[in-house]
Amino acid sequence: MRDLLAGIVALVLLVAAASLGTTLQFYRRRRRRTRERERAHGRTVVAELPAGDDLVLFSEDESTFHYGERSITKDGVMAVRVLINGSPIAAATSNRHASATAPHPTSFEDRPEGIARDRWDVALETTTGTTLVECGAIRERVSQELARAVFDAVAGDIERRNRA
Repeated sequence: MRDLLAGIVALVLLVAAASLGTTLQFYRRRRRRTRERERAHGRTVVAELPAGDDLVLFSEDESTFHYGERSITKDGVMAVRVLINGSPIAAATSNRHASATAPHPTSFEDRPEGIARDRWDVALETTTGTTLVECGAIRERVSQELARAVFDAVAGDIERRNRA
């Protein structure tokens, strides 16, 4: 009787492991297809950002940044700011929009997440409004690196446009 029960438990564990492996392969293939789709559109993937149970891509092409389904024209970016817990810690501003309303320091309300974690975001201030690119609060280093990659891409573009 004990051997039968042990066999059933082993079979259940084997089925669960196979299910997890299949699910992991499914997500890996879907991620690869999404990245290939971005490349087919002539975009460069800057970062894969956590969003709920999935990942959202932040990518760029020659004239536009893409955050998930949102498109942000590079020419319309007035400022970019790295936010930690809703407060700006680094910024880059465009000289091209000096005649427009000067972008004010961005800050967003901190979202309590139950445990002490630093939330890293990047705010892109454009002529049409502000877009908050949520980089997450996974672990400080991971989210910080994602925010830095997004900030560096946008700030680098602002710098190139300021020189032109």
